Amino acid sequence: MKEELLKDPVFGMAAEQFDRVADFLELSQRVRERCKWPKRLITVSLPVTMDDGRTEVFFGYRVQHHLSRGPVKGGLRFHPKVNVGEVAALAMWMNWKCALMGLPYGGGKGGITCNPREMSMGEQERLTRRFAQEICPFIGPEIDVMAPDVGTTAQHMAWILDTYSTREGRFVPEIITGKPVELQGSEGRTQATGHGVAFLATRALNKLSVPVIGASAIVQGFGNVGSYAVETMSSYGMKVRGVSDVTGAVWNLEGLDALALRAYVAEHGGVKGFPGGEEIDPDEMLLQECDVLVPAALERVITAEIAPKLKCKVLAEGANGPTTPEADAIMEERGDIFLIPDVLCNAGGVTVSYFEWVQNLQRFSWTKQEVLSKLETKLNEAFENLLLFCGERKCDHRLGALATGVETVAKVKQTRGLFP
Repeated sequence: MKEELLKDPVFGMAAEQFDRVADFLELSQRVRERCKWPKRLITVSLPVTMDDGRTEVFFGYRVQHHLSRGPVKGGLRFHPKVNVGEVAALAMWMNWKCALMGLPYGGGKGGITCNPREMSMGEQERLTRRFAQEICPFIGPEIDVMAPDVGTTAQHMAWILDTYSTREGRFVPEIITGKPVELQGSEGRTQATGHGVAFLATRALNKLSVPVIGASAIVQGFGNVGSYAVETMSSYGMKVRGVSDVTGAVWNLEGLDALALRAYVAEHGGVKGFPGGEEIDPDEMLLQECDVLVPAALERVITAEIAPKLKCKVLAEGANGPTTPEADAIMEERGDIFLIPDVLCNAGGVTVSYFEWVQNLQRFSWTKQEVLSKLETKLNEAFENLLLFCGERKCDHRLGALATGVETVAKVKQTRGLFP
């Protein structure tokens, strides 16, 4: 019954990963069952008046995986393929991610099935506010704190903040993170995830004795994560040779101009046609030789078909769940790719969201330099702990990262016990 409710390839992948970790940790049946399944699955219908006067009903979801270690934390995405199974998988991964990073959160995730590219900002605002209104009874600064994700921005978070604060009759900045700085958002939050991906890529290159300056990179996806990963890696002296998004892909062997590419995408809506590079097939781009490959788009893009053909030294997973278990097995057998798993690699966003939440609770703000410095310290600590764990337990990086998170949550479950 539970499996049927969450029947989705992405949740199936997350569940398969969890089962492998649970076997590795030899979790008891009681703890295993409690750790695997989400605490709350919330579905809401969202009637919205569109610009042409008609009413369209959208479906929104919020999954709260566990609240055993604190309020749940996780993004809200707008995408045409969003469903409750995918959202449940993302909430599960977020749970292990927060535990891995030592953050006092459980995992949450939300989504609305829509195509924001085909909606005006007015329609998106009405949809966002309606979702916030419907979800208000289930969220709060000590219950569930949302943030931006695929298809959403700081502006969407501002609308949620305003809707919730209006309902409460007071300004409540700690209800949401990733919001504009003028609404007590945190400096450094916008670029946090991409910055973290780039930073950890350099740590991996250091472990492989590959010079960072002049190292080559390829990035799939040029949204928030991918664009800032490109900019940060470029600032480190790396050559980002290829970048793709939904419109196409561009290639320049000598490295793309990150700032010019951002400006071009802002004006034209995608990387296709960027004059600073040549057009290349997006699938072929992934298979080009490089030092660092960053999948920063959606789930399940590194498959069993692609894995044997990869020519990267480091696979830095900017997206959630970009590599299938079958591809994982192939790369583990290959043994020549340094994997930075998603639950660590893209943890920069939730880590700085934690910093933002703390600043809001204290009514105190940090500078951008302070935020990014604290972020790098947390990421480096988690990175070194992961390598130590994998060395001691004789396991691959994916298993080690997930096992660290699951073990932390399992210990809390055991300590708290089961309320009758």
